[in-house]
Amino acid sequence: MPRVIRVRQEFARPILSDPAMDLSRRLAEQRVMAGVAAGARIAVAVGSRGISNLALVVQQLVQELRDVGAEPFIVPAMGSHGGATASGQIAVLNHFGVTERSAGAPIRSSMETVRIGITSNGIPVHVDRLAHEADGIIVVNRIKPHVSFRGPYESGIMKMLAIGLGKQKGAEICHQLGFDRMSEVVLEIGREILARARIIAAVGLIENAYHETCRIVVLHPTEIEPMEPALLDDAWKLLPRFFFEQLDVLVIDEAGKNISGTGFDNNIVGRYTTDSAHGGPSISRIVVRDLTPETGGNANGIGIADVITRRVYDQFRFEDSYPNALTSTATRSVRIPMVMDTGGVTRMGDPEEALSAW
Repeated sequence: MPRVIRVRQEFARPILSDPAMDLSRRLAEQRVMAGVAAGARIAVAVGSRGISNLALVVQQLVQELRDVGAEPFIVPAMGSHGGATASGQIAVLNHFGVTERSAGAPIRSSMETVRIGITSNGIPVHVDRLAHEADGIIVVNRIKPHVSFRGPYESGIMKMLAIGLGKQKGAEICHQLGFDRMSEVVLEIGREILARARIIAAVGLIENAYHETCRIVVLHPTEIEPMEPALLDDAWKLLPRFFFEQLDVLVIDEAGKNISGTGFDNNIVGRYTTDSAHGGPSISRIVVRDLTPETGGNANGIGIADVITRRVYDQFRFEDSYPNALTSTATRSVRIPMVMDTGGVTRMGDPEEALSAW
């Protein structure tokens, strides 16, 4: 084993001290609640990532809606996640702290969709039936670089509209057209949903390199398409990255869907489950030591590692991992790497202890 030196990387750290208050102020500035009638049933569409302060933001949004007399409810907007089942998607939200109790609103989950139109290129457009039947929809999502494709629209509001609200059916349609066209297809479908569904507003969150909320934006439907690309650029600038172009071994403590769609951020580690994304360092070997509790056994992403521990393998739930990989067509993300004994260290602590265990 060569000599090892501990190195700490530091990144820019803008942060919101009070995300709930900031959201309230921006909702007021955009006069979102002025257009919500008393008694209106408003669907709050919430996704499946480990977004910082997600439960707090949803709770504040629900309270603002209740203050004007509306009747909000939560709709899981996460494509095929949660095993592509209604109960599984509620469980995913609960894992991330969004419960009926924390939100102050019921969670209504269904995999049933309504076909509301077709794009100019002939792509059918599907929307969650419960959300479509509501008097209005507010979408909440983080805006960030995607780990499987590139374009002006990656992970964000447009993708939440096209794939999240489209449930398994919408996600399947988008992914079957290929990752090379994903950003274009997300925009086409998103435009159709904005034109035909009752979208009231979107709440976009941006995080710093330390997974902390640093910016919240509230967008009217007409602002989403023109403004999201610039917000994605801002998120790219805050993305953490290794200050090395080449690494021999990368040991990842934990992987999970709460961290990224493929368990860890491919943009950081430089390995991808598709050929439609690129960038990052060259790493000879990647080891994954554990899964996060929040991922619930969904091990998407371990297929691009070289070695996993038996602890990871024993937690790998095929029924929660395969539907997502099949829908996205990125099946290499759930391949099983070499499996090695755990070694007795549960988390990376002291480097010398970890090295001796390995």
